[in-house]
Amino acid sequence: MAKKILVVDDDDLVLIALTELLKPKDYEVTTALNGPEALGLLSRERFDLIILDIIMPEMSGLEVCRKVRDMEDYRDVPIIMLTAKSADEDREQGMEAGANLFLSKPISPQRLIQLVDEAVEGG
Repeated sequence: MAKKILVVDDDDLVLIALTELLKPKDYEVTTALNGPEALGLLSRERFDLIILDIIMPEMSGLEVCRKVRDMEDYRDVPIIMLTAKSADEDREQGMEAGANLFLSKPISPQRLIQLVDEAVEGG
């Protein structure tokens, strides 16, 4: 059965690019444009990995990450923050919010696939 990935970003082009990158690798990709939409999806479906942007309207990726970690079913699900932010303090905030990995854009597609594979397979 295909592993399910939720990608959350307010940029349609990023959502399209990540979907096109991950689907050929047999991942089932669902997208959300903001935090509230993502949290709604998470309450209805089970995902194996979450890829989160930080800078979004309505609710930041950090807030979404904290709320996800408060959900019983998602305490151990890997979360990758994929963001334009790259300062050490941003990375620290992301990790403190509960992210497993903090990646700065741009990232090579091959490297992103490798990290997604590792996260989904548990290491």
